[in-house]
This record gives sequence, C-alpha cells and structure tokens, in this order.
Amino acid sequence: MDDEARNRPTRPFKVPQPVRKDGAGGPDFGPRDVLRDLENPNMLVPPATDAGLLPNMRFSFSDTHMQLNQGGWSREITVRDLPIATTLAGVNMSLVPGGVRELHWHQQSEWAYMIWGGARITSVDAQGRNFIADVEKGDLWFFPAGLPHSIQALSEGCEFLLVFDDGSFSDLNTLSISDWFAHTPSDVLAANFGVPAETFEGRPDSQLYIFEDRVPGPLASAAVESPYGTIPLSFKHKLLAQEPLRTPGGSVRIVDSSNFPIARTIAAALVEIEPGAMREMHWHPNDDEWQYYLSGQGRMTVFGGNGTARTYDVRGGDVGYVPFAFGHYVQNTGTETLWFLEMFRSDRFADVSLNQWMALTPRDLVQANLNATPELMGALRKVKWPVVKYP
Repeated sequence: MDDEARNRPTRPFKVPQPVRKDGAGGPDFGPRDVLRDLENPNMLVPPATDAGLLPNMRFSFSDTHMQLNQGGWSREITVRDLPIATTLAGVNMSLVPGGVRELHWHQQSEWAYMIWGGARITSVDAQGRNFIADVEKGDLWFFPAGLPHSIQALSEGCEFLLVFDDGSFSDLNTLSISDWFAHTPSDVLAANFGVPAETFEGRPDSQLYIFEDRVPGPLASAAVESPYGTIPLSFKHKLLAQEPLRTPGGSVRIVDSSNFPIARTIAAALVEIEPGAMREMHWHPNDDEWQYYLSGQGRMTVFGGNGTARTYDVRGGDVGYVPFAFGHYVQNTGTETLWFLEMFRSDRFADVSLNQWMALTPRDLVQANLNATPELMGALRKVKWPVVKYP
C-alpha cells in the first residue's frame, strides 16, 4: 500500500444490527459473521410483513465444493445443498481453452446456458444421426436424457450453467466413456471393436470427467458425415438473439418447446430488471421455479399461504427456488441491471400475474375483497405476458 492510499480517509464501518425502525428486535453483540449480515439485510432485518417459517429457498454457488481438474472446474447445487429444490439441479462449469467435458451421458435431460466464451458441442441420437455445433455467450443447448454428448471449449475458454430435470442429480455421478473403458476387460473391448487387446493398454484407468486438450479447429473441420443424416431438431438455441418482450423496467425472453422444440422437459425465461424496477407479483401454475442469478443484486419475497412469507437477498451466482404456485416477486435493489434465469421442469412456460387476475375479475368483487381504493382499481392492467415494471 502506498503512502497516499494509507493516508486516504476511510468511511466509518457501521455494523448492522437486527433492529427495525419501529424498535422491534435488539442489538447482537455475540459472535457473528458481519460481512454475511451486510450481504443479507432483509434476512437480518426481515420486512415486517414476513411471518412464519418457510424453508431456505436460496443457496450460493460460492458455498459449494469446487471440483478442480486439469482443463477446468465444476460445482453443483442439488437437494444435498438446497433440500427444497426437488425438481431441478444445477452445475456451474468452466473449461480452459481446449478443455473437454468428456464424452458422457445422463439419465436426466441437460439444459444449458453459455455465460461467457464459446464451446463446441456434439451428440448422437438412437437413430445414428449426429449433431455438431459451436455455441457462444447467450446460447442454449439441450440434450435429451440418455443421449451421449460432449462439450469442448474454444479459443477463449468458457463458463456455463447446466440444469438437469432431477433435483437429486449429481454431475460427478454420470455415465462416462472413460469410466466404462476402465471397467471393461481388454479382451471384451477387443472383441467389441475387432482389434487386438493391446490396443487398449493406454486407456485411462478411471473417469477423466474434465481434461485438457488442444483447441479444436474450425467447425467445418470437425464435420463427421453420418449415413443416417443429422438430428432433425436442433439442440442449440440462440436465446440472446431472440427478440425480447420489453416493458417499462426491463425485458423478458421466454424459451420453451414452442420455440425450442427439443427442450421438452425444461422451460425458461431470461429476465432483465433495471435499477428500481421489479418482476411483478405472480406465480407459476405448472411447476416449481429454479432460478439462477447472473448479475446484479436484488431481493425476492415468497408468499407460502397460511400467513407465511419470507424475504431473501440475491446476487450474481445465487440460486433461488420457489415451490409450485407460491406467490413471489423480485426487486432490483442495486445500482446495476439484475439479470436472472427462471426455469421449470415443464415443456411450456406458464405465468399468472396478480395484476392481470385482478383486472379480469369483476371490479365490485375485487373492491369488496380488498377494500380497494379507486386508485388501485384504475391501475390494474390487462396484460398477456410476464411484466417487469417500475413500482
């Protein structure tokens, strides 16, 4: 530290206390993680409208185990880390330039979002048709359960999110080609491929999982012609190139089997919330919601009925979860745009807006139910799509 930096005045550090403005609560002088409390102001001092007990619905990838390999790393959030998240599990993975997530397959479908960089993906279906494509930032891919595939980073390297349609899934417990070879006798491999047993003396003795390799050449050089043709439904979708629904306060891009036909088990929306705006009060009538926060910071309140509600602070790298049909909203509490993905184990995206429900219900009934003012009744909107708006 230079003299100028050492002598620069610093802003006094204020330790947050679990005390509301109305005097509820009291100081905490015991052992505590002050930095964690600063990150979670709405958990240290919950809004007065929070009540009852709801299970934890937020977990950070920063609190997970990092699996480090030559060629990249991975970390995952499953029911082991977030017990309420029974429908979907997520893996955050990064590959160095040329790094390979080896040839493998799963008992679950794989949905993915490229966070940065680029990769080459490959797959083959049960009819012997193949698929080879390059994906870049903002692109999706989807591999149906049981189909073999691979991922290899291009010249920049890459980082991506993988989502699987089973909350108990673990990426460290998949079916890999190197693992199968390592656990098959050489004479059986020789008989299967019609070559001498010595051919397999150099095979890996355990699962590779992630390994380092050379950066692949141009896509055209990787072409492998199949006598049965290519897979008819693309495993790739350019989500960022998709025209968003723009609203005052942000935007939404919805992707499901209607515009990405191969993705029959996971539907999603990429949500943008500008500073000061919110993803309106709503719920989903089809399944639980699994969220991944890409950047920014915000807060989410979940309403569970029977007088229960809980608020969570969220930021880039967090996973959020909302049980089926529970009401919720997400507010941007920072100074930068909040971006997140919301995903569902479903073939279609479905959303029920509290605002729209009230607008399409007889006015006298709504007014009597809520003792609603004329101002509230006049503000209701008959909208079709999910809304990101300024309060």
